[in-house]
Amino acid sequence: MSPSQLTALGLTFDERAQATAVIDGARSWSYGDLRTAAASRAQALSKRGVVCGDRVASLLSPSMEAIAWNLACYATGAVFVPVNTRYQSAEIRHIVEDCAPRVMLHEPASTPTLHAVRDAIDGDVDLLNTHDAWTPSSEPPTAGLNLPSDDRALALLIYTSGTTGRSKGVMLEQGAVLGNMRALTDAWGFHPNDQLVLALPLFHVHGLCIGVHGGLLQGLTLRLVPKFSPAAVADSLRAGGTVFMGVPTMYSRIVDHLSAHPEDVDPFRAARLFTSGSAALSPQVFSAFEALTGHRILERYGMSETLITLSNPLEAERRPGTVGRPVPGVDVRVRDDQGTIITSDSPGELEVRSNGMMRGYWGRDAPSNPWFATGDIVTRATDGYLSIVGRKSVDIIKSGGFKIAAREIEEVLRDHPDVEEVGVVGVTHPEWGEEIVAFVEGASRPETRDALEHHCKAALAHYKCPRHFWFVDALPRNALGKLQKHLLKREHTRLLTGA
Repeated sequence: MSPSQLTALGLTFDERAQATAVIDGARSWSYGDLRTAAASRAQALSKRGVVCGDRVASLLSPSMEAIAWNLACYATGAVFVPVNTRYQSAEIRHIVEDCAPRVMLHEPASTPTLHAVRDAIDGDVDLLNTHDAWTPSSEPPTAGLNLPSDDRALALLIYTSGTTGRSKGVMLEQGAVLGNMRALTDAWGFHPNDQLVLALPLFHVHGLCIGVHGGLLQGLTLRLVPKFSPAAVADSLRAGGTVFMGVPTMYSRIVDHLSAHPEDVDPFRAARLFTSGSAALSPQVFSAFEALTGHRILERYGMSETLITLSNPLEAERRPGTVGRPVPGVDVRVRDDQGTIITSDSPGELEVRSNGMMRGYWGRDAPSNPWFATGDIVTRATDGYLSIVGRKSVDIIKSGGFKIAAREIEEVLRDHPDVEEVGVVGVTHPEWGEEIVAFVEGASRPETRDALEHHCKAALAHYKCPRHFWFVDALPRNALGKLQKHLLKREHTRLLTGA
């Protein structure tokens, strides 16, 4: 019987005990230090009553502590629930009510919000302020980090917006997470000599699964950049970083920065690999980055529900405007609107069967079909390279690497007394991919726009708030009363240009 994926991770900690695992500002931990820290925090969770199968939610910023608490959950058999650190009370409350975590890990700044959430829900959650509960001098003695050996155990519950507008918990098993990350990072040539510059948040697949899990599996060093800036990335590369993973918005800013600061080009040229995901990378940014640094960005594709399924190759052609071919352990197919499998280069919906497939959504029936319909429309070249050409649903907006449900924003806006009806759409933006625009039926006074902006910011993460508000007499609808969002996008263009 082959060892479990978690056993393989544990062996990395043993074999790399003296090597540097994480660099976080002026602090660094070896693999041995990280193992001890995680084991100690596992003891702390156990003392709070956490047992196998319990959920432990985390509202922690990217840090060594966040990684240690994640591993501590695995050691206790608990399910780690990373929460978007930009979320406001309504969004956090939904997650807490949905999965009922036993413990919520957090930092001092979020204490008032979490107390308000706990007071509002029908139930209880143990709030653990990790800054107050833990200091370096309080490390208790520990015998080591004992990781379970069941690949079918639930590891992560990652909340992602679906077409209903309500965030759903994607259940990912240990074997799926680590098996898919092993296949991907092997394909990318991750090596113990690498230093991964990680400037991504640790509450979704890109940073948490590829960065933390993939990086630790391969025994490399993680260089954390808690707050992204092109200058900070340049500094981390200059200090020894060899690999950088980003979203297209980051690369757009890096291109602008390097054009204005040529003294920062050399550390980018000296690095080994740059990858991009979470949204489509424009060919223009791809070409501009190559011209400045000599590197062709490796673009890939994945989802919380399937993990990483497509990637451009490490050694062969990295083709701009495409997301490459299936990674090892993944099968894909393309279907047209009638459900027929397409073998030509005609556009159709991408379906995936993956070694990283989710068990299902928390609290919902398990999927019976091994193929997952992604909702993304693709074309496939004769040599197998796939290109994403759009979303099947106009109600999903991709902005700055985030997938955003239009309906969630619409429901918030409908709660405002000046709004009778609303339609929210994503329109093309050169930096963010898409930006959010709201069309509102209702009273339009000079102060209404400011009031709606304040209303959204009080209820939603900043990146979900509309950047434009247009007031209309009536929203366009078809004979059946269905909102025609393609006409809203056309109207936005007309209003901006005056055409």
